[in-house]
Amino acid sequence: MIESKYLKDNVQNIQRLMAIPALKDFETRNLAKLLRLSKIREYDDEEIIIREGDNDPWLYFLLSGKVRVSKKGMEIGQLNEVGEIFGEMRIVDAMARSATVSAIGHTVVLCVDTSAKGRLSSADDRDERLDFLLLLYRIFAEYMSIRLRTTNNELIRAKKDIEELRNYYSR
Repeated sequence: MIESKYLKDNVQNIQRLMAIPALKDFETRNLAKLLRLSKIREYDDEEIIIREGDNDPWLYFLLSGKVRVSKKGMEIGQLNEVGEIFGEMRIVDAMARSATVSAIGHTVVLCVDTSAKGRLSSADDRDERLDFLLLLYRIFAEYMSIRLRTTNNELIRAKKDIEELRNYYSR
């Protein structure tokens, strides 16, 4: 893994963040705050980004490449769209990582250190910090809702397949 230092809140970096679909609703001042909590990481093929069971504070936005999500050694999905979020469940529920995420090919991510809230400027007033955190949680909620709907559809398909197999073998 190659890791940058914490990013600076300059115009160039803010413009890059504006290109990430999940961050399109952020105001410039909030993107600046996000940058101060963020690093860029590059991973090689098969390199582990998140390990199931770990307790790290990082939230990830996919910038390029592709990742594999697996649980107990079984692949449960892949992410390959720029701006897709992963690692958000740990941030919401404070439980250990529920899955392993590894790079497929060369992968670049924006990682946000959610434990580094102290890196936010003391000049940021309390209401602005709360607005920022609420916006992050809204993004988490949207992505988790999408993933839950997808999982529900997969569960229904699996139940139909099981029912068809039962009917076939009970003849």
